[in-house]
Amino acid sequence: MFSFLKQGRAFYRQVAALSVPLILQNLITSSLGMADTFMVGLLGTVDLAGVTLANIPFFVVQLFFFGVQSGGTVLISQYWGKGDRDAINRVLGLSWYVTGAVALTVALAMLAAPVSIMSLFGNDPAAIAVAARYGRIIGLAYLLNGLNLAYVGALRSMEQPKVGTWMLGASMVTNLFLNWVLIFGKLGAPALGAEGAALATLISRVVESVIVIGHILKNKTFRLDLPLVLRPGRAMVGKLVKYSAPVVLNETLWGLGTSIYPIIMGHMPGSTEILAAYTIAGNVDKLVMVAISGLCVSSAVIIGKEIGAGRPEKAYSISWALNFLAMACGAVFGTALVLAANLWFPHWLYPLFRMSARTQSLVTMMLSIIGATLFLRGFSHVTIVGVLRGGGDVKTATAIDLLPLWLVSIPMAAVFGLWLNMGPVWVYIAISVDQVIKLLMGVPRIRSRKWIHDVTAS
Repeated sequence: MFSFLKQGRAFYRQVAALSVPLILQNLITSSLGMADTFMVGLLGTVDLAGVTLANIPFFVVQLFFFGVQSGGTVLISQYWGKGDRDAINRVLGLSWYVTGAVALTVALAMLAAPVSIMSLFGNDPAAIAVAARYGRIIGLAYLLNGLNLAYVGALRSMEQPKVGTWMLGASMVTNLFLNWVLIFGKLGAPALGAEGAALATLISRVVESVIVIGHILKNKTFRLDLPLVLRPGRAMVGKLVKYSAPVVLNETLWGLGTSIYPIIMGHMPGSTEILAAYTIAGNVDKLVMVAISGLCVSSAVIIGKEIGAGRPEKAYSISWALNFLAMACGAVFGTALVLAANLWFPHWLYPLFRMSARTQSLVTMMLSIIGATLFLRGFSHVTIVGVLRGGGDVKTATAIDLLPLWLVSIPMAAVFGLWLNMGPVWVYIAISVDQVIKLLMGVPRIRSRKWIHDVTAS
């Protein structure tokens, strides 16, 4: 029954070699987000809610970056399997063009009209004011972040994930130190509050860029070919549009969809407490998802390389092994999260934040639901991001990811929260319903083998 798990030690060593650096990167990113939330949370609920509002549009931008990165992985991993480095340079160049253009547009919009933009996402004037000040600065950080992630993503697709770990490690240390200095006014610096958190993030992104430039100059495994990067050619534009545009559309619409949840909560009674709880639960969620997220990217690289090397049946067998590993990770971490949320967090985590008893109760509820459904998310993430995208089946991956979200979960959350006034518990239950549907859609697609495509073919 579980014969697909008999892949040999080399396979599991490959999964570990790719996944462990990615897990560390995700852990660094998630820990940094948690630390940011904690430090800003010490300023009060209004500041925390304001930063949450400001991060809504940038969350969508970050998902767009991930979409470009994932779309590039579809192509680069298979070109890597074929050994075509010229094509990889062209894909990387296009990724930089697209990422830079989108990030610059959003950054300029936040500089020009931050209050008007933030007013779309909430109704608390005090929180909106904090969000506007924070957003003006953080937009510039996302411009650098997008360009850096495109390069790191290309290296991951070529089985070189360690660079991202070093980059994010240096960024985290810089960000945490400057948060302490600039938020609270240490070492003679002014106490800038939420604006200090944004400025610290911007400076850490500059550090990332310095590391990326240094690696480009010294990397001998993959040499950057500037003429190919700057002029990727129409043929590659066509390939990127064909195979990456659905991924970018997927991540953008998924980001927009999930951003509707805090907007719904932001218009419910007691919205400030709900948003604060949503932010804290979201950061814990990122921590427990690090292993699954690392496995997702590894799956796309492994599947893509096998298909590019002309081994489709091997890719099919591996897909089931990868999904089993993801669901097992979800079950283990999900069980631990439910226990922690109900037994341990109320005693040692919640007291660290200045939040009311109702906010604490909401955080416990949200984390319990996250933990109970984590094994389902493990399957859906690896199926969509790893197997189907790695196999070039980007349109089906998009359908499985978006249809349950937009046609089921979002309408249910809106009806429960804004029309029937059933409260945040039912809204959060509605958020998780789409995972069941994704499982029912994903299993038959994998069995069909129709997801296996050689995207490098002319």
